[in-house]
Parts: sequence; C-alpha cells; structure tokens
Amino acid sequence: MKQIQVSFRNSEPVYLQLVEQIRQQVSVGDLQPGDQLPTVRQLAAELRVNFNTIARAYRILDEAGLISTQQGRGTYITETPAPAVLAEIRQRSLDELTREYLAETKHLGFSEKDVRRQIEEIIRADSPEKIKGE
Repeated sequence: MKQIQVSFRNSEPVYLQLVEQIRQQVSVGDLQPGDQLPTVRQLAAELRVNFNTIARAYRILDEAGLISTQQGRGTYITETPAPAVLAEIRQRSLDELTREYLAETKHLGFSEKDVRRQIEEIIRADSPEKIKGE
C-alpha cells in the first residue's frame, strides 16, 4: 500500500480523502485483492486523525464492496471489482484530480481561459504525433 496522505487545508473532508486514495490505489493496481489495510487505530495514529474518521472511510469502502472487514482478522481488499466499477472508480479519481487542479489554479489567480490554453498546449506537446516526429 502506498503512503496515504491527508491535507487539513483541503476543503474535502479527511474521510473522503482517504476513500478516494484507497479507491485510486485499487483502480491502478497498487492495492490487490487480499491485501490487508492497516487497522483503524493504526491508520488513525499514523495520520494523526480521530479513529472515527478512519472508521467512516472504511465503512464507505466496505459498502462499496472494495474492502471487507473481518472481526478479529483485519480489513482486506476484496476481489477485483467488475470492469464497470473500476471504470467508475477511475472516473471519480479523474474528477477529483481535475477539481483539485482547477481549485488551485483559481486560487493562484489564473483564468479559465489561461487554464484551457495551458492544458491544450501540454496535450499538443505530448501528442503521439509530436513524439514520432522527434
């Protein structure tokens, strides 16, 4: 499991930050079926947050079918979700990353036009046609 990090400056609640990071790690394969997650108390201590925050995140992930908590044994990643579920997870991750990026650019004073121009420029610069021509 990759290191989970939370930001207390982020407008998104900590429990949702945790849910999204774990979902993303599952979607890209960093977390595999059968992998054990830290206990609620371990992760709470590591992140210095209330254990109820971790419990809430784990409950959401359990309800989504991504994890399974077995009393006395621990919390594990369940079997690989169906392709549609993985696609939804990936889309949610993209949505979240995009929202964070846009919020940061707005905070820095960039206009929507500036952001669009920069994204299009980067996409053009990284396009396969450009790479082939080099």
